[in-house]
Amino acid sequence: MNSLETPTISQVAELLAHNGYDVQDAASGVLLVRELETSVAFQVALQGSILFMTLNLTSVPTASITVGMMRQMLDAHNGISTSAFQLYDIQGGQTAITLNNFCTLQDMGPEDRDDILSSASYLMVDLVAARDLLQPAQAS
Repeated sequence: MNSLETPTISQVAELLAHNGYDVQDAASGVLLVRELETSVAFQVALQGSILFMTLNLTSVPTASITVGMMRQMLDAHNGISTSAFQLYDIQGGQTAITLNNFCTLQDMGPEDRDDILSSASYLMVDLVAARDLLQPAQAS
């Protein structure tokens, strides 16, 4: 690939599949990726040179999201080291809580490949802490 070319989602799919992930097209430009050991699935999308990874943690009643819960999600010492939470309103007064990671790609060289695989791995590690953190909300 020459330095003027933008990385493609198919290159990302090939890399993930070659490294032990189950990869399927979910929509135009979006991949559904499943980690084979845990069966945890997440979405991957490429916008320009930014690769986004999103893992849907849970859906909760919007009213159950308290100030205390938000403080836990935003606390620098919550155990989530590389990923970030996002909230999305969904139907029926529910809110989806997702865990997100991203990396910037340049030319799909060794550094980009390492960044992609590291971001996916970090998302899986952060998932464990996020589930523990959100345990009370999931019970609501």
